[in-house]
Amino acid sequence: MSEKTPSVRQLKVLDLAHRCLREHVQPGDLCIDATCGRGNDTRLLCTLTGDTGHVIAFDIQPDAIASTEQLLAENGLSAELHCESHADMEKYAEPGTVSAIVFNFGWLPGGSHDIFTHADSSIAALNASLRLLKTGGVLVLCIYYGGANGFSERDALLDYLAALDSRYYTVLQCQFPNRTGCPPFAVFVTKDAAP
Repeated sequence: MSEKTPSVRQLKVLDLAHRCLREHVQPGDLCIDATCGRGNDTRLLCTLTGDTGHVIAFDIQPDAIASTEQLLAENGLSAELHCESHADMEKYAEPGTVSAIVFNFGWLPGGSHDIFTHADSSIAALNASLRLLKTGGVLVLCIYYGGANGFSERDALLDYLAALDSRYYTVLQCQFPNRTGCPPFAVFVTKDAAP
């Protein structure tokens, strides 16, 4: 008699990201979804911040904003949505006030892989996010790469993160080294002190 191997759901990068957000975000917090995509991260942030909190979400693609708006409406939630670059987030929040900022670098799920984030605006958005983040706040980054967008953004992001001053920031990178292809990975950045 042969034994069957139990079927186990494989851990995904979004599982790690959402676990971190659940641990850090509290009711009443101000949070930003820098790349709202289909709205799943925005929905989670709205749920975690509750009626007393506020969520601001960005995406350059109108389809992403529409998907997010629909998902929030279906769940009785609302957020402040902006169809513009995440690099412009400082127009909508004050420095040192944001508890968590989440990014998904790459392309819109189910959308064209020919439209994707680029290192120049992504680094500008990270610079802005570090200024907006309050002490004790967290950045949650999911990095998708390969395919049409290649590796240049991934490499630029990792170089940028590696250069952050360890007196003020802690950077943790979580990869899946035994998965084939170009598996997405997560990076978490905590702001430990104000620079």
